[in-house]
Amino acid sequence: MLMTFLSNRNTFTTIDLLFLFLAYGAVLLVCLPVHEFAHGLVAYWCGDRTAKYQGRLSLNPFRHLDLMGTLMILTVGIGYAKPVPVNTYNLRNRKRDMILVAMAGPISNFLMALLSAGIFRICCLFVHDVEMLFSLWILLVGVMVSVNISLMVFNLLPVPPLDGSRLWSSLLPGRWAYTLEQYSQYITIGLFVLLFTGALDVPLDFMRDTVGGAIGFLVGEPDLLDFNKVWIKLLYPQLAHLV
Repeated sequence: MLMTFLSNRNTFTTIDLLFLFLAYGAVLLVCLPVHEFAHGLVAYWCGDRTAKYQGRLSLNPFRHLDLMGTLMILTVGIGYAKPVPVNTYNLRNRKRDMILVAMAGPISNFLMALLSAGIFRICCLFVHDVEMLFSLWILLVGVMVSVNISLMVFNLLPVPPLDGSRLWSSLLPGRWAYTLEQYSQYITIGLFVLLFTGALDVPLDFMRDTVGGAIGFLVGEPDLLDFNKVWIKLLYPQLAHLV
């Protein structure tokens, strides 16, 4: 949120700021809990009730939020919640089910991004006030779609405590998975160094653009995440074929 505000502070109105706060509130109170709930629910379906016994099979955000992950969401737009505990020994098929559990969170983010994009496209058909559409774009696309895509991509990195570490631990041979776990603390520190120095910007941006393009294609607006192109189409529909 901080980065979004700083980069757009000269164009934001009071209403836009309100929508921005609402959007990030929805990310913290809805998107992160749904992400973790999805992990717990799939684990439950696969035979592990650990999340249920520890009160994590819930949509209550305060059961899932992590202080550092929340601060990262509010400052750099990507972050994480407390990982849902999973006891692999309770799963019916350890390798297969662990892959399903690991993928449940990122898939939930993709579906929430797709839903938000679809709602914005519907709003474009019925809302004719340009300023309202601008605010809705901030709420639904600029934050909800963008942050959910970022959460999806970020969580697929093979670094504890992210989902990618569980996914790759299930896919890699046992010795490699053990090595990944053994050096997890150092890998995590290295990840944060790379993130804050911008070393991962290019691969992460490529992955975000790829997922964003897929969502735009599915809702019939390939340029959905390109604010300037969307805005030209809304203001000057007669020029839409030129952008």
